[in-house]
Amino acid sequence: MTRIRHNDYGVLRPPEPGSWQPSLRVSVVIPAYDCQEALERTVPALARQTYPAELVEVIVADDGSDPPLRVPGARVVRVADGWGRGAARQAGQLAATGDVIHWLDSDMLLADDHLEAHLRWHHLIDYAVVIGETRFVDAPGEEGEPTAYTRKILDSTRRLRDAGANPYLLHTGASTSVRAELLRAAGGVDARLNMAEDTELGYRLAQAGAVFIPDAEARAWHVGPSTVMLREKEVHRHNWSYLGDLIPDLRWLRGHPRRHWLVPYVRVAVTATTYEETRASVDSALAGTLTDAAVTLVGPWSKLTGERRSNLDDPMLELRLLHNLYAHEPRVEFAESVPVSAAPAPFLVTLPAGWVLGADSLARLVRHADRDLLGLVSVALAESSEGVVAVRLERTAAFARAALFPGRADDLVDEMFGSEWVSGAEYDVVPADEAEPLAGEPAKWRALAGQRAAEIKELKATVERLSAEVERLAQEPAAEQEPPRAQGPGGPLTSLMRHLRSTG
Repeated sequence: MTRIRHNDYGVLRPPEPGSWQPSLRVSVVIPAYDCQEALERTVPALARQTYPAELVEVIVADDGSDPPLRVPGARVVRVADGWGRGAARQAGQLAATGDVIHWLDSDMLLADDHLEAHLRWHHLIDYAVVIGETRFVDAPGEEGEPTAYTRKILDSTRRLRDAGANPYLLHTGASTSVRAELLRAAGGVDARLNMAEDTELGYRLAQAGAVFIPDAEARAWHVGPSTVMLREKEVHRHNWSYLGDLIPDLRWLRGHPRRHWLVPYVRVAVTATTYEETRASVDSALAGTLTDAAVTLVGPWSKLTGERRSNLDDPMLELRLLHNLYAHEPRVEFAESVPVSAAPAPFLVTLPAGWVLGADSLARLVRHADRDLLGLVSVALAESSEGVVAVRLERTAAFARAALFPGRADDLVDEMFGSEWVSGAEYDVVPADEAEPLAGEPAKWRALAGQRAAEIKELKATVERLSAEVERLAQEPAAEQEPPRAQGPGGPLTSLMRHLRSTG
């Protein structure tokens, strides 16, 4: 199986439709609600596909339609757990038996070779997410065109080959396909979501190592406008209320400086040693300018039992003190071993206990990794007879993709994403006994910035008032004007402008 660097699927050479022999089974999953008429157009088109009929099953996930949907040529499953698009997609994929899951909206019409165009990529690699070309039309038979947003993204990224870390933003439920095994490794569909479930799923598929491939030959037509086209602002208002919690890549949805988010941007793993060393490391990770970081504190926590003990001579005292300290901190979780992956968080940092991150260390390391979409950044701290002590920043998507292949993970990540070594001094990582006290510095500077902003606002209001006064006086007859009183060299406006410049 070919190893693809980043999202550059251009190294793959898919066969022309009609020139190859398929073997994978595909389950076409259609979530549906009260759309009998649309399904009577969509499902018969699937019977005309060039992909072998014996390798295709069609599943309609009926999300509580009344009366229930009846669709010849498809297996209908009723959604029993929850409601909405997420619940319907999940119910459909759980009922599917194919090697590939092909999502399809109920109001779609497909070109006869649509499935074949999708499936040829899945026969080349088993970590592809294929995105069909969906054109919007008012009625069947029209040619239509993709949305302006889709065209802009494809044109600016060489059809997602240069899309960086977020090609998943074009993942929709209208006509996309994924290997069933990859879908389930990513956790399936979030059945709680009744909108934007396809974008959130796309994000988790990316963290699972997926390559996103838009195929212009996988043609399909969406009859009627989408909900986004009709009510874009309302759709965004609805979806953004929870996508910030679920997709940390959407940085602009995380403007609050200190609130807790469900999925962290960076998960920091610290293996417990002494109380003082470990506390210094954990607190530094929580106090940085990258505020949506969370910590996994690793140790044999199951050994902390509740029997009578000597409080001060307890052999598990260091662990017990650490558990006491962070038991109610929502950004700290306890684990028996270092996590294999930070998924769905996009980055995992392993930090040796006794080493302290600077206020901007995590943010700078992430920026360094993102400049070239590196999969691994190692920060050299010290060297001993046992080897190099280092901080490791791992990109979740890179290590998930490496896990699909035999071989040493670090070597595979270097091949497909790249890796670099940097120095601890360069990124302000120091031993605990050399670190400056945390002392709430980020909070102090934010408070100072707020004070300065209030001062600037007040001074700008004064400028506007004085400017209006000057304009009024300029419009009065010269004989009626009185010379302005001086307020130091240069008069009031000059003095005020000097003050504004000095305060930034």
